[in-house]
Amino acid sequence: MSFLFPSFLWGLLALAVPIAIHLFNFRRTRRVYFTNVALLQTVQTTTRSFRRLRDWLILLARCLFLAALVAAFAQPFIPSKSSLGLSRQGATSLYIDNSFSMQNEENNNAPHRRYIDIAVGKLDQLLTLFKNATSLQLLTNDFSADEQQTATAEAIRDRLASVKLAHTPRTLEAVYRRQRNLLASTGRGGTHQLFWFSDFQKSTAGDISRLKIDTADRLFLVPVTAQTERNVAVDSVWLTTPFVREMQNNSLNVRLHNSGREAVQNLPIRLYLDDVQVSTASVNLPANGTGDVTLTVNVTKKGFHRGRVFFDDQPITFDNDYYFVIEASPAIRVLHLVGQKTTPDYIQAVFENDSLFTFRQFSAQNFDVGQLKGTDLVVLEGVPQVSGTLRTELDQFVKQGGSMVVIPPARPDAASYGSFLSSLNVPGIQVNPADAAPVPMAEPDRLNPFFADVFQQGFRQEVLNMPQATPVWQWNGGDRLLSLRSGQSFLTQSRVGGGTTGKQGQLYMLASPLTADYGNLAQHALFVPVMYKMAALSVRPQRTAYSFDDNVLTFPATANVANAADRAVYKLKNKSLEIIPVQRVVGNQLVLELPKANQLTSGQTVEAGYYELQRTGNDGAPQTERIIALNHGRAESQMAFYSAAELRQAFANQTNVEVFDSIQDSNFGQALERENLGTNLWPYCIIAALAFLLLEIILVRVLKA
Repeated sequence: MSFLFPSFLWGLLALAVPIAIHLFNFRRTRRVYFTNVALLQTVQTTTRSFRRLRDWLILLARCLFLAALVAAFAQPFIPSKSSLGLSRQGATSLYIDNSFSMQNEENNNAPHRRYIDIAVGKLDQLLTLFKNATSLQLLTNDFSADEQQTATAEAIRDRLASVKLAHTPRTLEAVYRRQRNLLASTGRGGTHQLFWFSDFQKSTAGDISRLKIDTADRLFLVPVTAQTERNVAVDSVWLTTPFVREMQNNSLNVRLHNSGREAVQNLPIRLYLDDVQVSTASVNLPANGTGDVTLTVNVTKKGFHRGRVFFDDQPITFDNDYYFVIEASPAIRVLHLVGQKTTPDYIQAVFENDSLFTFRQFSAQNFDVGQLKGTDLVVLEGVPQVSGTLRTELDQFVKQGGSMVVIPPARPDAASYGSFLSSLNVPGIQVNPADAAPVPMAEPDRLNPFFADVFQQGFRQEVLNMPQATPVWQWNGGDRLLSLRSGQSFLTQSRVGGGTTGKQGQLYMLASPLTADYGNLAQHALFVPVMYKMAALSVRPQRTAYSFDDNVLTFPATANVANAADRAVYKLKNKSLEIIPVQRVVGNQLVLELPKANQLTSGQTVEAGYYELQRTGNDGAPQTERIIALNHGRAESQMAFYSAAELRQAFANQTNVEVFDSIQDSNFGQALERENLGTNLWPYCIIAALAFLLLEIILVRVLKA
């Protein structure tokens, strides 16, 4: 037997008081005279013996009453079988996992209860064991400012009532590090005890085999015995073509993932566009597998359109909606840089009169390099040499994912172009003699993906009347799109780097100028579709949706970012939230950092849905640059959990970690107390004290002398 507060045992010294009163009874005696002395002697003998016995019994009852009362304050208990045990003294940190996976429901009993409700109930039972403690801390996935202070059990119980599901999952390593930092900030040293109430989802818990708990801490894992349930979630949404045209049928592809052990048959999928249901389909998903479905989208006007994929999958519902945004007929931004303008201007004639393109033309030697930041395709035509700032900016533009078409001048500078193009994976530039003869072009490979939608079906087998050209240079490398019958490349496509954006740049090389002196390609029917195709491929594929797990969002910078970057402030806004994220402009990309849950002000929550990206300039008036869709991460959609046995195996070498199995039991608190706090004896001491007090009353009142 041990005592929780052994210092109270000094109270046993109070037993000396009734003993002293008994031994030193200074009551004055009265003398009584009787005529018959023999009779008096008999009565006196009998009375002294009885009183002596009664006084000893009263003394014993009083001493036992005081001893039981002192023992009750010292709180004796029988030590637990666990070598770790709990302590009601010192700092205690309680973590409850409020991630979306805790929305799952137990299916063994009715009515069904969510796992987070079960965990809150068991944590409430645990608080009864610490009802007198003042150094308790409650931690959730929010990592909010309210969690940085210790509180009483009642204050923690009040906070439990307001715990809600949060979109931010935390690894167990992050949870432990957070608990350690918060407990250290309280100034309480010594041993800490930590509790984790969680479903211990494998996809978000992190690598628990590498998690090391400080030997000065005692960690108690309380797993919610979650079952691996079927759950369907959208993996990704993408467009078949790089851009969407209004009044045309466009294909939208949806990939779904089933994390359960049972196949899903004929799951209905509904597609909403601008809050109107526009398409439906059904999909079959194998166990723990994926499936794709293609939906048709038809928009009637340009601009951004809000889309949503929905399906009904119980009981996990947080990932039943997937939000996305598509931009119809986004303008393809073409920048034409010329060395010496020619007549007629074939490039201007192709792009300027089509509403699909935003066309700008400048002299290559006199233009604002900031224009490159808002450009999809650069056409570099007739520039004798590329050097200085022009070379540096064009090199960076292509390497960061831009597309460029190089149309040579009549006499290009081989040294200038050689060093410039070699850095873009086009080595071996050689300038042909000035008197080179024109050469007919060979027919293109119609199976090449570049020409997939250039030739109509009925003309795919017909012999083409190809133009001819006089090449002014030749080079090595690149994928041939058009060739001369001599075997020399005429038009090639080279992929360059990936830069910070992850998208490869495209470099197109032509072997001759567009003027009539060097061929008739510009007058041929093939010229316009080839230029259109290069422009279409320059458009970066639309990012239809983003995830909160991305942390960093990257967008193509608009044309005026270079001028406004130092003054403009970008913010994300929806119906209930307006935040100003950390932001910067890198090259031709706008980079935003999403705030963490603990960086939001009180009352702010980031929910899945649509957000307007607004830019506020010097005049203070916000201007919507684009609309984006944010979704919760799909890691929590994977319904796989660590069992108590797996947790015990992972922490097998750490004796200061204990894993419980009995969270589902109705008497969880009692089992926890019995196994880890031992058997409390103080209630029995109170009962004994009352019994001895009652015995004393009986001895005093009933057994009178």
